[in-house]
Amino acid sequence: MRTEPFTLIWDWNGTLLDDAKACVDVMNQLLEKRGLPLLDLPRYREIFTFPVSQYYRLAGLDLEKEAFELVAEEYIASYNRAALSCGLCLGARDALDWFQGQGVRQAIASASHQDALQAQVDGQGLAGYFSALLGIQDIFGAGKAGVAKAWLRAQGADLSRVWAIGDSLHDWEVAQEMGCGCVLVAQGHQSYERLAASGAPVLRSLEELPAFWRQAGRAPI
Repeated sequence: MRTEPFTLIWDWNGTLLDDAKACVDVMNQLLEKRGLPLLDLPRYREIFTFPVSQYYRLAGLDLEKEAFELVAEEYIASYNRAALSCGLCLGARDALDWFQGQGVRQAIASASHQDALQAQVDGQGLAGYFSALLGIQDIFGAGKAGVAKAWLRAQGADLSRVWAIGDSLHDWEVAQEMGCGCVLVAQGHQSYERLAASGAPVLRSLEELPAFWRQAGRAPI
């Protein structure tokens, strides 16, 4: 009886797309416009969180004076322009190539809007790596777990052979909700120390991912 292939559910922002600095720059545009103190990348990695409304508050935005929805629309309009100029995270393409060579099914689940996710993946020339691009239908950064779970159910996936890869504690929470394994990579939107507090395995970069996969006994597939 043939064993089902492994499935990887990749996060996009900060995991494959190297956009953390762009996110700092976009938030600083909003803060400067309002006369508020600016962020640097280390501070950003300590306060970025989900729901994104909480992150906005920690960054200094007053959501009692301004509606979150309006601030989010302003942020996303600037971010979507900036994201098209971002590159990939260190080791991203090599990792995708390696897993593709191992016969692993790969998909992306993202809190990005579906159209923006498609444009960004296409812009990096990566569409051929993925069985599915699973974005959401609004700009407010919620609902990724439900989209991924529905897709896995439709595929009839064995969750014992599904792993999520992300760069935030939210990705760990999504993996728990999906009922699959998870490995986090500390080169994106949250610091190594924050990620390690989850108890999940944490890598310094995607360059370490194939070795982690082999050492855990999941390769060759």
